[in-house]
Amino acid sequence: MNQKSRDALLRSDRILVGALAIVLAAVSAAVGAAAAYRPHTDQVKTAVMIAGPAMPAAAVQASPVAVRPADRSLVEELIMNKLKVEHRCLSEVLYYEARGEGTKGQKAIAEVVFHRMRTGNYGHSICAVVYEGADRPGCQFSFTCDGELRQAKSPQAWLRAQILAARILTGEEGLNDITGGATNFHAVSVLPDWASELQRTVQIGNHVFYKGPSHARSM
Repeated sequence: MNQKSRDALLRSDRILVGALAIVLAAVSAAVGAAAAYRPHTDQVKTAVMIAGPAMPAAAVQASPVAVRPADRSLVEELIMNKLKVEHRCLSEVLYYEARGEGTKGQKAIAEVVFHRMRTGNYGHSICAVVYEGADRPGCQFSFTCDGELRQAKSPQAWLRAQILAARILTGEEGLNDITGGATNFHAVSVLPDWASELQRTVQIGNHVFYKGPSHARSM
């Protein structure tokens, strides 16, 4: 890898670290607030009255909610790891599905992922959406089950995908629904049998996008 590539990779890492720092700061604030919280005795008494006489009188005493530093560190580590994995999954789908389509084409693929995630019918995380069906025939994104993942990546294209994924996750690169709510797409070079069942929304570069019923088959 030449110096230019190394510098670009460093910038990508800085963007991702910045995103993670923002989220972790919010998490730390929430955990710290929980650690400092002390319920009011009056509120606890009210809860006892609502619950009925079966609750022991000792329950009226307020109990502080404490979060140990070790627990906080564990929470932050778990969130950091989750964000790293989600970033990689988004980078992979941008790279494998649209690395030659420019920023607009890659953002269109990202929109499909997020549209699917919002429907709740394809998974509730980026990785769940991207890798749906990867362990069986009929995967949703072909690169997850056709062996392409085992091939060497183009360093520059992979770097661009990682940077764009980080910018999308931080909100620095907005997604403005240029696909019209699309949850499916295919290359212009093919015409899947499911295309006639869905509503075509737009063509962006070499991909045609569709929206339709949640049971629609994959691209």
